Amino acid sequence: MTELADGRLVDNILHFTRALRKAGVKVGTAQVETAIQAVEATGFGNREDFYATLRGTLITRAADLDVFHQVFGMFWRDPEFLESIMHMLSPELRDDTPPRAPEAAARRAENALSRRDKARDPVAPREEIVQDAAFSWSENVVLRRKDFEQMSAEEMAEAERAISGLTLPVQPMPGRRLRAHPSQGRADRAATVRKAVRRGGEIIEIPRQAPVPRRPDLVAICDVSGSMSVYSRMMMRYLHALSHARKPNWGTVHAFTFGTELTNVTRGLGKRDPDLALALVGQEVTDWEGGTRIGAALDRFNKAWSRRVLGRGAIVLLITDGLERGDLSVLANAAERLSRSSKQFLWLNPLLRYDGFEPLAGGARTLLPIVDGFHACHSLDSLHDLTEALGADARFPV
Repeated sequence: MTELADGRLVDNILHFTRALRKAGVKVGTAQVETAIQAVEATGFGNREDFYATLRGTLITRAADLDVFHQVFGMFWRDPEFLESIMHMLSPELRDDTPPRAPEAAARRAENALSRRDKARDPVAPREEIVQDAAFSWSENVVLRRKDFEQMSAEEMAEAERAISGLTLPVQPMPGRRLRAHPSQGRADRAATVRKAVRRGGEIIEIPRQAPVPRRPDLVAICDVSGSMSVYSRMMMRYLHALSHARKPNWGTVHAFTFGTELTNVTRGLGKRDPDLALALVGQEVTDWEGGTRIGAALDRFNKAWSRRVLGRGAIVLLITDGLERGDLSVLANAAERLSRSSKQFLWLNPLLRYDGFEPLAGGARTLLPIVDGFHACHSLDSLHDLTEALGADARFPV
């Protein structure tokens, strides 16, 4: 490689890509090499061109653009950046900016670039996650109550580890198959006749049959529009944990996403590795962080998938903030049909994090009278409460 590779610019680009990775952006080695070659070809005499070159070679997902912008601004914050590069000096990473309330991407970027001495940091160290068979729980009360959208990259990773141990207990429901039972169930006429024939027509006892218990199916329909992006990622982790629980409580976990169109992501979540599973889901979903058409998505589900996945008395989780942009009559008809087709129709809404929440949006007002339950899904505490609520409510007589 030319003189560019021998200078400090290459080292700074490598350091910059490491900061991106710490902030949660996936950057491969081949992308880094391409970025260096692109900078060599385009030069670095203009900050805007340099920004565009790195963004075009290192970023492949729209969801990472905000994080890239924040990391770039923090890393190359020296106003004499270009002159410093020309003199082969590294930019200083300073934390002397006045404290403010940054957005989620800014917090993740600042967290990735922070170089504070951990031994001198007055903030108490974050406690470790304690894994439990029923629910992986953190002893950090602040983290448990914190909104997913307000978490840093490190906190989100800790929350994901907690969610990975989550289970959702539910009582088995009676199936169609029958088996002999000593005291419960209906009379087994054929067995009664057979025993009577052996005894010369005398009926001494009446054998009985009871339904064989089976685990119900779970169907999740998750909103991945822009207002739900952070929550939908955490709920995908949640559904993955339910799909791969060591002691499964559900028959099959079916997962669908929607923004402007409906996508079946069940196969992607079938991968045991959660990071690989979410990566496959990201490849399958083309409308991530787009608009919202809840009614059209539910209508599409009713027509294309309801008979395939709801035939066994499944419980349906609709995960959305209820901000409908389409026709409310379509939403009402589709939601009512879905409610009739499912054993239980439950709505998970992150907006319940606000005290005194009222369904003011048209979509929320339409859905609320139709669903069987209404729960929050914005934090670890809310998922724990959801586990307890569904574990208590979703019970079936055997």
